[in-house]
Amino acid sequence: MLVLDQVLENGTEHAELLPATNDNHGGVIVDMEEAMDSEVFVTSLRASISRWRQQEGFWYHHAEPNYLMLVCWISETTSTIPANASHRVSIGAIVLNDKREVLVVQEKSGRFQGTGVWKIPTGTVDEGENIFMAAKREVEEETGIETEFLEILAFRQSHKMFFEKSDLFFICMMRPLSFDIQTQELEIEAAQWMPFEEYAAQPFAQQHELFKYITDICLAKVQGDYTGLSQIPVTSFFNDKLSCLYLNSRDLNNYLASSDQA
Repeated sequence: MLVLDQVLENGTEHAELLPATNDNHGGVIVDMEEAMDSEVFVTSLRASISRWRQQEGFWYHHAEPNYLMLVCWISETTSTIPANASHRVSIGAIVLNDKREVLVVQEKSGRFQGTGVWKIPTGTVDEGENIFMAAKREVEEETGIETEFLEILAFRQSHKMFFEKSDLFFICMMRPLSFDIQTQELEIEAAQWMPFEEYAAQPFAQQHELFKYITDICLAKVQGDYTGLSQIPVTSFFNDKLSCLYLNSRDLNNYLASSDQA
């Protein structure tokens, strides 16, 4: 057990340092095996940070619910420590049935509350969740409709959005596997299957540039003149963990077929 004496205005404080080990990147990982009284923890954390700063010159980087990250660039060169996560990832799901009806919702809160606008289901990708799974989950959560992911049709990048982070918004094409709508009461005011032409004719969809692109891309896809990015599981060179590669499989397969014939 390491104890640090801190000289305070009202005397000397004896504080136990938090148990910590060095990681592979020159950082410090605090290993908390047992619960600690909050006041004792604050005192120990303050003393530990003081010691680490004296040793290495750490500075605050970011915090998550289960850890606090301090960093220190040891080299004399300019620091290249990556900043905290800079983007949020979200999806919009176009679910089109065989009747050329699109699944749309009206939201109870947010910017669209009370506007009468019918929009496609949208939502945020959870940590550790693949984009195609997030699209399936959000559609089912909001409408009760089960779907099959087909393609990413497009994506939009914007900046200074939620919590001042940048946002990557992926527009996904989905095939419905069920058709009876069960509206989520917490977030969704109403949901329905709407003829695509009626959805596209909404004044908001005509005036809002992103909505207009969504309708144009969807029409091009239905007519067979547009190919999006389908999902393929791949493994890394460094480990066997699966990740998702999104690519234009139609053109790739045509190229591979022509190469085999050559």
